[in-house]
Amino acid sequence: MGEDTKVEREALAPREYGESLDLGLEFNTTEDIEVPEKLIDQVIGQEHAVEVIRTAATQKRHVLLIGEPGTGKSMLGQAMAELLPTESLEDILVFPNSEDENMPRIKTVPACQGRRIVEKYREKARGQESIKSYILLFVMFTVMLALFIEFSATTLLMGLFVIILTIMALSNMRLRNTVLVPKLLVDNCGRTKAPFIDATGAHAGALLGDVRHDPFQSGGLGTPAHERVEPGMIHRAHKGVLFIDEIATLSLKMQQSLLTAMQEKKFPITGQSEMSSGAMVRTEPVPCDFILVAAGNLDTVDKMHPALRSRIRGYGYEVYMRTTMPDTLENRRKLVQFVAQEVKRDGKIPHFRREAVEEIVREAQKRAGRKGHLTLRLRDLGGIVRAAGDIAVKKGKKYVEREDVLEAIRMAKPLEKQLADWYIERKKEYQVIKTEGSEIGRVNGLAVIGEQSGIVLPIEAVVASAASKEEGKIIVTGKLGEIAKEAVQNVSAIIKRYKGEDISRYDIHVQFLQTYEGVEGDSASISVATAVISALEEIPIRQDVAMTGSLSVRGEVLPIGGATPKIEAAIEAGIKTVIIPKSNEKDVFLSRDKAERIQIFPVETIDEVLEIALEESEKKRELLRRIREALPLSS
Repeated sequence: MGEDTKVEREALAPREYGESLDLGLEFNTTEDIEVPEKLIDQVIGQEHAVEVIRTAATQKRHVLLIGEPGTGKSMLGQAMAELLPTESLEDILVFPNSEDENMPRIKTVPACQGRRIVEKYREKARGQESIKSYILLFVMFTVMLALFIEFSATTLLMGLFVIILTIMALSNMRLRNTVLVPKLLVDNCGRTKAPFIDATGAHAGALLGDVRHDPFQSGGLGTPAHERVEPGMIHRAHKGVLFIDEIATLSLKMQQSLLTAMQEKKFPITGQSEMSSGAMVRTEPVPCDFILVAAGNLDTVDKMHPALRSRIRGYGYEVYMRTTMPDTLENRRKLVQFVAQEVKRDGKIPHFRREAVEEIVREAQKRAGRKGHLTLRLRDLGGIVRAAGDIAVKKGKKYVEREDVLEAIRMAKPLEKQLADWYIERKKEYQVIKTEGSEIGRVNGLAVIGEQSGIVLPIEAVVASAASKEEGKIIVTGKLGEIAKEAVQNVSAIIKRYKGEDISRYDIHVQFLQTYEGVEGDSASISVATAVISALEEIPIRQDVAMTGSLSVRGEVLPIGGATPKIEAAIEAGIKTVIIPKSNEKDVFLSRDKAERIQIFPVETIDEVLEIALEESEKKRELLRRIREALPLSS
């Protein structure tokens, strides 16, 4: 038995993390990296989406992009606009309708002709305005002549009255063939690429067009209806791309109108408010032949209007945006290109040295949360690039160096990470988290807040005689979610198996200490099992050990998420040893300075967890023997 135990201990030797990285590219700084001119060639890691966008741009298809924020959805929309031809761009004008002033006429002309047409009408209008000027001059001359013949106060007042009355009359007078200047609704003159209109969060008037209210609509003082027409984003995106993120936030009525515009490729403009005089105006259908690039997360699919999604699916493509890509040399080279792109796009930060880029790639490995992968949440990585650049500028450096990136990672922490740091500091101050000595029934679990922020989660267990003669209970407190509660129940199966006696005689109390934010998921399973077994067997648990892992009813330690941030939380709390699932071994990415402060033990079964976590004693040896005999653990 002693020899078997020794073999187990050797198998659980800690590993070292934080090795140097091969970027698959020789360069000194990102100045040496060529950045592609076209946006479509700057998209990183979304090869399938890029292929779809190229095809959709050629065939004029709509696209629905589903994925997490920061994965490049809006960039793909802008890239599509670059791929569309500019030869077919048109100007849209609105003309007055002599037959029905509340139904202005619409006309489309090739790009740049709209301005010439408007200018031609303005010349005619200026000619008619000169006639009014001549009339006013004649009236003023007549008044002055009258004053010259007979000057008196009465004549002067009457003359002033006549002049004022003439000015008011002329300002509102329309000649029989008055020239009304058309309004240029959409002006595409001078564009070097097709329109890209971001309509995210737009209200009905901004998206579909509107007609302004006219407070002087009666008495001949009003503004002509066609001058009050305002184009919507669907019209300004004519022959281009209309991008709408979180499309499910649009009301169903707006989604229906958007669907109509997509089907008919034209949509009339009317006043959106029933209380406005603009509601009486409705133009002829206005061209809106756009390509819709809609975006959102998985919830968006359920909340979208079924007919709108059907239209996209039937006449376009649906794409799920990847959140990670394999950690290959080719993809590392793409991340090097990404850093160079961000420096060029920002224009205010210096280029990065090679070791600084290595640190960015290492952060991409860490944030992927999967072994052998790199994150594609590039907006967050871009934030680190800019923060590191700002730090280098502040220090007066010519290039960004490794320590600048590390400082940026510490400085640009998300809110969840700041909360986790405050949580750990406060719990240590009041000794809620203990990192020394040993205690019965108390264990340091690990959890995550958000996606990248770990916390130490103290768990305590107490065993008492059952209050009911019928059966004992597992009583859990700490605002647990459903999955977490089920995970605690699964622990009882292991205890019953190895204990070899009826544990229904006990009430087992498990408390997640001060978890006001709640606990969800099953990654605390091995922590709960360790605390309960310690309480049942009265064997102390080392408090310099923290652990995370899911547990099967067979006693196998299963993989969890967020391994790296959990280990970092343990390091910051002063814990010396961490237990993680063997299958998460390659998910851990720590800088050298952090790797030197922690021992990491990857484990596969619950007996290996107890081997490390429990204080050495004869009772521990007997417990491990019983567990290995009772549970179907791999030999």
